[in-house]
Formats: sequence, C-alpha cells, structure tokens
Amino acid sequence: MENILVTGGAGYIGSKICYDLIDKGFEVVIVDNLTTGHKKLINKNCVFYKVNIGDKKSLFKIFKKHNIDKVIHMAASLSVQESMIKPQKYYLNNVYNTKKLLDVCAKFKIKKFVFSSTCAVYGEKKKRVKSNDTPSPSSYYGLTKLLCEKLIETYAKKYNFSYFILRYFNVVGADYKLRVGPINRSGQLFKNLSISILKKNKKINIYGKNYNTKDGTCIRDYIDVNDLSNIHINCLKKILNKKSLVVNCGYGKGHSVLEVINHFENISGKKYTKEFKKPRKGDISEIICSPSKNKYNKIILTNNYNIKDSIKSSLKWEFKIKNMNRLK
Repeated sequence: MENILVTGGAGYIGSKICYDLIDKGFEVVIVDNLTTGHKKLINKNCVFYKVNIGDKKSLFKIFKKHNIDKVIHMAASLSVQESMIKPQKYYLNNVYNTKKLLDVCAKFKIKKFVFSSTCAVYGEKKKRVKSNDTPSPSSYYGLTKLLCEKLIETYAKKYNFSYFILRYFNVVGADYKLRVGPINRSGQLFKNLSISILKKNKKINIYGKNYNTKDGTCIRDYIDVNDLSNIHINCLKKILNKKSLVVNCGYGKGHSVLEVINHFENISGKKYTKEFKKPRKGDISEIICSPSKNKYNKIILTNNYNIKDSIKSSLKWEFKIKNMNRLK
C-alpha cells in the first residue's frame, strides 16, 4: 500500500484529490493548518494532522510514523491580489515553508514530489504558453511559485527523487459526486456567479473592460477540478517512476469573463446585473494553455469535462451547501 502525504488536503482542490486517492486504494495522510482549508471537506478515511508545513518537528514525526515516500504539495497562499499587498507573507508561506518541507522529504528519501504550481509564473509575455516557455511572473504570487519550482528542482537533483510541477490554469467546478467543492469566495468568478444565482439581486462585478481582448474582459483557460485531480493521481503511476516533468494543466481553450457569464445565464435561465470595476493589480489580460504532446504528458493529462459541466457542478454544489447551512 502506498502512503501519500497531501499538504493542503482540506482545501478545495486538495480535498477532491484526497477523495479520489482513497477511492483508488491509497493510504492518505493530510497536513493542513486550516487557515483556508475546511475540516468538513476532509475524507474521514484519511489521517488528518492540523499542522503547518513550516513545523519541521511535527512533519518529521508524521513522515516517520506513516512511512511517507510520496508527497503532493498543495498548501500555499494563493491570491494574486493579496500577494501584491503582502509579498512577505507569500514568501514565508509559499517559499520558506516549502523549503522546510523539502528538508524533511530529503531526510526520509522520498521517491516522488507532485507540486501545485500556477500559470501565473508566465506573466504577460505570451497569451498562449507552453511548459518550456521562459517564466516571467507579473505578480508576487507567481514569483513565489516559480521560486518553489526552482527549490524542488534543486532538491530533486541533490537527493535523487522525481518531481512533477503542475502549472494550473483556472480550476473550476465541484466533485462530480458533490462530496467537495469550493467554500471560500476568494474572488473566483465561478464561485461568485454560483453564489449570485441564489440571490434576488444577481449582481456580478467585472474587473476591467478595456483589456486587449475580443470583448475587453480577461480571458482564461478553465480546467475542471475532476480532470485536475486525475492528473495528480496519474503522476503517481509506476510507468512514470524516476521521471520528472513540468506540465501545463489546461485545455488549450480560452473563455472571456463575459463569455463565462453568458454560459451561466444560458444554463441557469437567469440574468446577471453586470457592474464594471477597475482592473485588479497583478491580473493578466489573457493566458491560455498550450498542452504538450510529449508522450509522458499524454499519460498524465485528461480532458473528460468541459466548461458547461463545470458550471453545472458549480451550481449544484452551491445549492447543496446552501441547503446544508439551512439545516444547521
């Protein structure tokens, strides 16, 4: 039986991955300090520790007790806008704490390290990006993730473990069984639209209307959380042992903010009141994944869901948690 440590396993994406790992027969240990994670999202079949990844003493005990040899590292601060205001917080939480985690990983001679990175490492240089394009982050968040990537590559070479750096594009949707989904508002467009649909005043804020895009609003490549979870699990396959890769996790198709709103309106049958606001500092106008055709990436990447599937699961999840809150 393989023992997997998942940092940030009480978060939106982490909790989904943990459910899927358990479904596939893995033993899962979660480390999360619950700053942004939620205990109610944790699969009861996982072993959970409320621990900060910067706490090396506690990590050492966990690694030793559970014989950890593979790590999925997702714990991080992840707001582009907040990072521009609090760069020191992002350096400490994302870079410094990742180094501490890697120190423990090295001590216990792990075999594989899967890292949650971001397309924000690319910045504004190109609208369509490949995984071998030179990173040039325009936000402190993107910069801290890039620094983490460099740390992982250095440690992997020195201590002989393989790594998978997964650069997420915009993650959306909920677990297809509605076991977990997004809780925090966090400025996510899909979350905000799903919340608004339940209100009488269906207002949505749009940040910027004069970007150099087809309709003036930002364009993003959205990937469904169910596909993203499968990508992480695929990285653990034995055929990929001793292989290290940097992988763009997106579909290669961009949708503008106004297009996403239009999809929500068509699926829900409701109309939103749109209010334009000033652009947010650090936001990129347009970024789309250029999926690699590398033979190993074909083993890793999955594309079983589309934007309409993600919208439907987002709405169903929001209705579910609203009804759950009513019963409390």
